[in-house]
Amino acid sequence: MSVLPNSHEALLKNRQSLNGRLAILGPVDTGLIAALTGTGLVVTEHFGLWQQLGEIDGWRAAFGYDDPALEPAQADTVVVFLPKARAELALRLELARWLAAKGARLIMVGEKKEGVAGAAKQLQAVAPGAVKVDSARHSQVWQADDIQPLGEFDVRKWLQWHPVECAGIRFEVAGLPGIFSAGELDAGTAKLLDSLADVPLTQGPVLDFACGAGVIGTWLQLYRRSLGQPDIVVDGVDVQSQAVLCARSTYQHAAAGGVITASDGLEQVNGKYAAVVSNPPFHTGIRTDTSMTGQFLRQVAEHLEPGGELRLVANSFLPYEELIRRHVGQVKAITGDKRFTVWSARRH
Repeated sequence: MSVLPNSHEALLKNRQSLNGRLAILGPVDTGLIAALTGTGLVVTEHFGLWQQLGEIDGWRAAFGYDDPALEPAQADTVVVFLPKARAELALRLELARWLAAKGARLIMVGEKKEGVAGAAKQLQAVAPGAVKVDSARHSQVWQADDIQPLGEFDVRKWLQWHPVECAGIRFEVAGLPGIFSAGELDAGTAKLLDSLADVPLTQGPVLDFACGAGVIGTWLQLYRRSLGQPDIVVDGVDVQSQAVLCARSTYQHAAAGGVITASDGLEQVNGKYAAVVSNPPFHTGIRTDTSMTGQFLRQVAEHLEPGGELRLVANSFLPYEELIRRHVGQVKAITGDKRFTVWSARRH
């Protein structure tokens, strides 16, 4: 049996506080839900975890903040785990209060290294009666009884729009708390877009893997329009619910064409593409983790047409060149510096 994260162990130590109908927001390990004797709702932003949670008897799994399974006043105890991004905690707490029935209990759990002490101040701002009830497993457990429920919740009211500009193309990008690089064009993506301007893709359709808020697909279509070139479809895929929602919003705002799909890796993606582009993630929390990109590189050739191109930007220290050569084909660096390298490979 795998070892649960410290915060999950801390909640299990206080399981006597979990009364009535339960709602668990933001767990990162299915083992927690399997260890609980109650039933209820569990909410995750990770598509792969959502699939696994949906297989646990007695529990309904919701993918993200706009899942139809989310209904008001459905929980007597709501548990909130700290998200990686502090800005997302306010969103999670608002959802928790909307899910809470009258007289419900709100429990917040987080590790000290995650900043639970500062998070407690956010909790007390919306639940002044919240108190720390336990310190265990390098974590803290906070509890607020008889919280004030919210009568309305709509994640789209949290959408914020930010301008992005690259190679003379400027457009608005949707952002939500917890999404990667919200509010700005990150340097890796900018490097990839510059390469697409200098060495253009010759044809579509195109797939943007780990599409985030839809920056690459939107820019690529607007750039081609600015040159008077025919439109191409750029589909997008991402594992995170906020990214999927933001990418669809960004596309709609820019009248861009393409389908945005939620998927853990490429398993939900059908069909083949003339090109696949990506600025893939390489972190899990604060830890370097290239496993998702490694899985992607092992699968991506199946979705490339013969001779199709993979165009990928990555931190220059990451060992992707040999993986790309092995699984896709001959690879070369189009551009690069000490921080980022843009790789291009053609399918065998």
